[in-house]
Amino acid sequence: MVQLSDIQRAADRISGVAHRTPVVTSRRIDAELGVSLHLKCENLQRMGAFKFRGAYNALSQLSDSAKDAGVVAFSSGNHAQAVALAASLLGIRATIVMPTDAPQLKLTATRGYGADVVTYDRHTEDREAIARELADRDGCALVPPFDDPAIIAGQGTAALELLEDVPDLDVVIAPLGGGGLLSGSAITAHGIRSTIRVFGAEPAAGDDGKRSFDSGEIVRIPVPRTIADGAQTTALGRHTFPVIRELVEDIVLVSDDELIAGMASLAQTCKLIVEPTGVLGYAAARSLAPQLQGARVGVIISGGNVDLQRFAQLISGTATR
Repeated sequence: MVQLSDIQRAADRISGVAHRTPVVTSRRIDAELGVSLHLKCENLQRMGAFKFRGAYNALSQLSDSAKDAGVVAFSSGNHAQAVALAASLLGIRATIVMPTDAPQLKLTATRGYGADVVTYDRHTEDREAIARELADRDGCALVPPFDDPAIIAGQGTAALELLEDVPDLDVVIAPLGGGGLLSGSAITAHGIRSTIRVFGAEPAAGDDGKRSFDSGEIVRIPVPRTIADGAQTTALGRHTFPVIRELVEDIVLVSDDELIAGMASLAQTCKLIVEPTGVLGYAAARSLAPQLQGARVGVIISGGNVDLQRFAQLISGTATR
């Protein structure tokens, strides 16, 4: 298992490269929910999401020969951009396997950072198998989106900064897709203070994490249909699942309607543009608020990579989901 010390070393590696993102509060939201809410704004991170932390931590530790050979990654969007940007900064060639229906904003940004993009059909093809075949063919390192100790350690630095800025939190809530951010956050929180309560927030349409958490074994599901494209994973990883099972109190399921309401709330109240996946933790906090009255709650807002027209359509109710 990744340790707090691994996350602290990751923080040193990314220092001066990744942004130390702000923690935002709102008296209006606090009064509405009855909690003291602290939003860690990873939508303001480089390339617009927390994923840059893990990608840079992983790529910066590659050997010189591995850097010369290049890397391959697979992602629906934010990990793709993160690896592409980190590779560009480190002078590494990157190939990214992305679904054909990934948001155009994310496809364009990934190519813009200099990566080669190979597309696939997320409903009929196996992205990991495609990526492994490319990596084996070209002798490249494979950089998974979540199920890797270096990725987990890098993602955990977001919670580390949050707890440095707000050390007396009672609760930490993080989004859940494959589990890299949630497991890293849980390790950080419990490594600093074992009494902190940690919750995951998962799309209701893609509840493999909740099912796995409840059953005690990894459950795999078909690709979920949800507007939270960054959490359209089908199963937790062998590294992330045991951490979540041991250190997380529960997984909160969030509907697409709750995500849209959360996006509108953060835009109107905090002037924050957050993508559907990025608002999972905030939507979960709203759902949990009756149980957390008076608590100091930290929420990781995980990303902001959403096309503005799509954003407007979602919050106005005119979008095709």
